[in-house]
Amino acid sequence: MERTLVVLKPDAVQRSLIGEIISRFERVGIKIVAMKMLTPSEELVKQHYTDELIPIMGNKTTKDWEAWGIAYDKTKEQIGAEVLKATRDFMRSSPVVAIVLEGDHVVEIVRKMIGSTGPKDSAPGTIRGDYAHVSLGRSSLANKGGANLVHASGSPEEAVKEIALWFAPGELMPPYKLSHEHLTHA
Repeated sequence: MERTLVVLKPDAVQRSLIGEIISRFERVGIKIVAMKMLTPSEELVKQHYTDELIPIMGNKTTKDWEAWGIAYDKTKEQIGAEVLKATRDFMRSSPVVAIVLEGDHVVEIVRKMIGSTGPKDSAPGTIRGDYAHVSLGRSSLANKGGANLVHASGSPEEAVKEIALWFAPGELMPPYKLSHEHLTHA
């Protein structure tokens, strides 16, 4: 069984979408093996959102701005650093809910369920497509972190690292079966 980390971001908590989002995962048979509410420490968000994200965030942000015809006078790296700082600040602005989910192909399934990183690119029926209403590019213009409701690990390898950041081994449930697993797994 594969595991993934999901973090319901401050905007999901502030908009009272915790139950709605979790129920979507439960309805498709994904198992919750750990969950907690916390306001992450500065150290935790720095370990989760590393400086390696600066070029990625800078490229995504400037791509959005260019598509809208918005001029900018900073380098992509400067913009990426600002977006990273705003994201870290946003993640500490109120409580979040960290969840470890388990299931066959759970990383891929959860990523499909939440939608594209940018809410404007998320299809209807996905969590971000149905509930996220802020463009990440517009958030960047206001120097605010991306309010896109949910973080989910991007790969099984990333999930292992992220779960270890957010949860101690003793916080993960020992193996248990959901009712449908009695019918489908030996």
